[in-house]
Amino acid sequence: MIKRRLVTATAIGLAMLAGQGALAQAPRGGGPPAPDPTKPQKLEITQGTKARYRVTEQLAGISFPNDAVGSTEAITGSITINPDGSVAAGSKLTVDLKTLTSDQSMRDGYIQRNTLETEKFPTMELVPKRVIGLASPLPSGQQAQVGFQLVTDTTLHGVTKETTWTVIAVMGPTAIGGSAKTTIEFAQFNMTKPSLARLMSVDDKIHLEIEFRCTRAVVTP
Repeated sequence: MIKRRLVTATAIGLAMLAGQGALAQAPRGGGPPAPDPTKPQKLEITQGTKARYRVTEQLAGISFPNDAVGSTEAITGSITINPDGSVAAGSKLTVDLKTLTSDQSMRDGYIQRNTLETEKFPTMELVPKRVIGLASPLPSGQQAQVGFQLVTDTTLHGVTKETTWTVIAVMGPTAIGGSAKTTIEFAQFNMTKPSLARLMSVDDKIHLEIEFRCTRAVVTP
């Protein structure tokens, strides 16, 4: 009997830990009504959303590579999904690049002045074009987890390229949370790789991630 209680307690503990993972989740609720599947649904960025970059660099005097990570919470915008799964016109997300910071102010200054040139190009804009692999209409159950791809026109450093993001999201009736990831290269967007003292090399790839929280509402005429 004691052994059975211990096994049960362990299972409950693991389940609680799983629910506290890094994936941003939609708040739990007591049963709000499901959104009307016959109408467009607007997913609007809200507080708690964060965008970050991750670039592998090699520092002098260190035998292993290091990841430079910068982030910002200055993200605005929304995406509206039509009942047939298409993306409505006017959907756009904007990231304020001037607010990006990492653990090194020298790196931040170089990136702002030379790599991103934020005085000329202060934002990154994502204009969603289509979704791939997302059920239509959008799932509306409590805490329904989905995975799909979001194809966007990404404008960065004055250059626009099509970019595919891999998205994992948890959908509730009134809120959605999750993460979106993609990888780009400095050369794609005509950006100069950082060059600083003690910095021996920088990888060509930039890993981008948006950890998002959105409100979810039906669009009415």
